[in-house]
Formats: sequence, C-alpha cells, structure tokens
Amino acid sequence: MNTRDIEAFLAVVDAGSIMGAAATLHLTQPAVTRRVQGLEEALGAQLLDRISKPLKPTSAGRDAYELGRRVLGAVQDLRDGFAENGEISGELRLGVTPSQSDDTLAEPLDRLRKAYPKLTLRITTAWSPALLEQIPSNRIDAALVHLPEHAPASPLLGIDPVSTQRMIVTAAKSLGLRGRRSLADLAERPWILSQDGCGYREVLRQALARANAPFVAAVETYNSELRMSLVARGLGLGVSTETALDRSKYRNQLDVLDLRDFKPQIHIGLAHRAACGRLAGPLGLLAGALKSAQKPASVVRLRTGARAG
Repeated sequence: MNTRDIEAFLAVVDAGSIMGAAATLHLTQPAVTRRVQGLEEALGAQLLDRISKPLKPTSAGRDAYELGRRVLGAVQDLRDGFAENGEISGELRLGVTPSQSDDTLAEPLDRLRKAYPKLTLRITTAWSPALLEQIPSNRIDAALVHLPEHAPASPLLGIDPVSTQRMIVTAAKSLGLRGRRSLADLAERPWILSQDGCGYREVLRQALARANAPFVAAVETYNSELRMSLVARGLGLGVSTETALDRSKYRNQLDVLDLRDFKPQIHIGLAHRAACGRLAGPLGLLAGALKSAQKPASVVRLRTGARAG
C-alpha cells in the first residue's frame, strides 16, 4: 500500500468518476484505475460501487475514505514538520458559511497570511452542519461555524470560541409589528430565509413548531443582504444575528421584534480536529484574530427607535 493509491481513491470519490480524478491528479484514466485497484488489493476489499453513476464508495469504501483522509493529513503534517527553517507551509483548508461577511474575514485572513507566508489558503463554503462533517474525515482542516445553544460536543473536534450572537426576528417598520410579543402573534406572516441546511432556519422551524405556528417560507435565498432588503420591503419576516443587522444598509428600515418565546443564542467558533498538528499555531492565530474582529452591534438602539450609525 502506498499513499499514491490512497490519493487516487480519494480523488475518485471526490470527483465521482475516474475521468474527474484523472484530471485532478494529472494522470491518465488507466493509471488512476490501477492505483485504486492496487489499494483494493492491499486492503482485500472492494472500495467502489462501479455500477453507480457517479461512482460511489461501498460501505468498506466509506470507511477507507475517512481513514485515508487522516493518513494523508498525517503524512502532510510529517512532511511540513521538517520544512526548511521550521516554517509552516502546505495548505490550510478553511470552511466558512454563506452568511460570513467579507469584512469580518478580511483582516483575520490578512494577519494569518502575514504570519505564515508559506501557508496556502483554500476556502470552501457550506452550511455549518456540512462543514462539521468534513473536518473529521480531513476534507477540510477547520471551519468558522455557527452552533445553536446546547449543541452536542464531539470528541473528534475542538472549537475555539469567537463570539456569541443573539438571533433576532426583524420586520419592516412599515408593517407596524413592534408590539407583537410571541411567534404565535406572527402566525399569519411568511418568512424570508436561507435554503435548507442553514442552522438559523432550523432553529426557527423548531421554535415555530413549539408555538404551534405555521412555517411558511415566502423567499429562500443564500444572500443575506437580499433577504434584508426583502424584509425591509415588507415581503415577509426575517431572522438574523444582531451583528448582521447592524452591518446591513437596510437596518434603519427594520424593527427588531422582542418576542418572549424566541431568544436563542448562536455560538460562533473556529472548529478543527482535536489534534491540530502543524496547524495548531495558524489556527490559534486565526481564532484570536476572528475574535478581535467582532464588532458590537447597535441593536439596542434600533429597538428603542434611535437611528443606528
């Protein structure tokens, strides 16, 4: 067994085809096939369901995929640990959610690149639950995620706290809904939300179910500022964090509804494997920079009717 065979198998699973893996690895398709077959022979198990389109791993293949990711990660850690002058190089694969704003990430990422100039940064975007699944299998190294209150801890993950935000419900000032005090009072109103997979959406859905109120999405879009604009136009109600509202150019057109049965908190943190290896220093710096970049929200002023600057 060798690492090239493992790398080829992982590439096939990621791409869903021999052709895609060959393009990724800059190999011929027969070469990729030979490497996958070599790994199967070494392990004594069939790793791919070759009938499925796209190609999918078998039950044994799924186990081999996760373990193979860890093996390649450990090999990379070993290689980079002996880099010239002790400088950390290689790649840091960071996951972020669609709701992460550029201005929040820009300064921390600049500080990371300045401190570790030989470390290449690759960023992928997905919702928090999907990102958390990718870390133990070594598909990414870390992720800036949003976790609801009482989220179960995983022994495979470490999470460096960045900030805690309160989820809020917003409505257009023109609707005059500030006096509503519960989710049931808003039963006739639709919602403007992100698509399935967003943690905020799920927290709201569960809260509406407890209040015996309907869950009706009028608009579903990833773009947070578009959601704010549609809420400001009165097309539906929205949910966000205090900081996200404070950053929006539509904040002065929105009321924050003080609902007694909806006051959840969202914990934002940098999640990573419990044993970070060579990336412990970069991830520690990034977590500290992200924490320093958080800005206090002006929602208290919004709630009292004063203008937020």
